Amino acid sequence: MSTEYFVEKHSVVRQIWGKSDIILFIFAGASAEFALNKAVDWLYFTGRLPADPVGRLFSTVSYAREIVFSEKSVALRTIDAITQIHANVESKRGTTIPDWAYRDVLFMLVDYSIRSFELLERKLNGAEKEEVFNVFNRVGLRMGLKGLPGNFNEWEKLREAHMEENLAKTPLTVDLFSQYSKHLGPLRYKILLEAQTLVIPIKVKQLLGFRNISLLYPMLPFYKASKSLNVDWLLKSLILPTKYKKEIRMLDSSSV
Repeated sequence: MSTEYFVEKHSVVRQIWGKSDIILFIFAGASAEFALNKAVDWLYFTGRLPADPVGRLFSTVSYAREIVFSEKSVALRTIDAITQIHANVESKRGTTIPDWAYRDVLFMLVDYSIRSFELLERKLNGAEKEEVFNVFNRVGLRMGLKGLPGNFNEWEKLREAHMEENLAKTPLTVDLFSQYSKHLGPLRYKILLEAQTLVIPIKVKQLLGFRNISLLYPMLPFYKASKSLNVDWLLKSLILPTKYKKEIRMLDSSSV
């Protein structure tokens, strides 16, 4: 009897979430958009995000990768655990996280998975994009979220609507970026900003006041060449502090 996985072994989603540089770009983009989300105050309620934004990144990645690479039963338990964690936070705050905020997170994971892979690897075809959408949509369905799109085309329309309705620059936006700067240091923070500029949508750039073109853009061909020579680790080490070296290396594993 063959083992059933939440994500099939040959899925492009495993290719995306099995490469550290793609994952780092996913969370570079998400960290920029998170700061604009009108529900970002929920991330401040526990204090974990502003206190340790890089550590929060790796804890989030560990959950995502456990879903992507685990057997279906394990992945479903992980999703249920995530749901319970959020329920506990809601209980402590005495109110509920709006469904649109959950959808925004799932929509970001779909969008930045596609954008980051296409930036560093190749263009995805329609079926592959549908596959990326389907994986994270099934996560949302398991969490009991309402108003999820039925396919990738519906997702594209809802994604645009969500960005128009749910993003705004606030004092928390400014504070969160200051925390990124504090925890990364001046050089790595500058690299983060340029990486974000490479991958975020135009709407997010406009709200943050970012340039349209990243200073890293001319370096992309050299970076892709360095991957083929197996020296891309030197570039990755510039992005995050050395104390996370082990965690970065583990992101290149195809298992959890």
